[in-house]
Amino acid sequence: MKRAALAAALLWAAAFSPAAQARDPARGAAIAAQRCAACHGADGRSIAAEIPMLAGQQREFVTLQLILFREGIRPVPAMQAAADKLSDEDVEALAAHYAGLPARAAERAPRDAALAARGQAVSAARNCGVCHLPDYAGRAQVPRLTRQHEAFLARTLAEYRDGRRVGIDTQMNGAVQGLADADIAALAHHLAHRD
Repeated sequence: MKRAALAAALLWAAAFSPAAQARDPARGAAIAAQRCAACHGADGRSIAAEIPMLAGQQREFVTLQLILFREGIRPVPAMQAAADKLSDEDVEALAAHYAGLPARAAERAPRDAALAARGQAVSAARNCGVCHLPDYAGRAQVPRLTRQHEAFLARTLAEYRDGRRVGIDTQMNGAVQGLADADIAALAHHLAHRD
């Protein structure tokens, strides 16, 4: 685990060094059409509720996740295969492409006011707006949560809570530790219905 954390830190530093900042969204669009569109949609808006929307996502977040997948630090077989053999320039181009696309809300069920209010209370109690910002737009390596699939958000939160997913640190694992399934469902509903 310590080795993986050190590797992630080194990859993080390398990914955001001035030498790695050459970003070409057009090149990223071409790569996305070949490697990403089948699952994440041609416009970065996946239609499958379990697959995240990438349009308008933070460039730094996409860069970091692709590196974690490529290096096998974040084990998601479908993503490891898609990220395999991407160069650093490819990763930066993909991140620039997705960050430049407009984020639009996922198809979603009608908003349940009581469930959304419970989710808002959970978010306030867990201080979600500190890292993800009060509007949940995210910043740098912290992802945008608004305009995301509710099912994806619920699954991801449960994975963090249950220790089946970690980021470059354990911040999210601690933030959702002990949340009941009903609280996770409410939080996901609240976030998914934020525009």
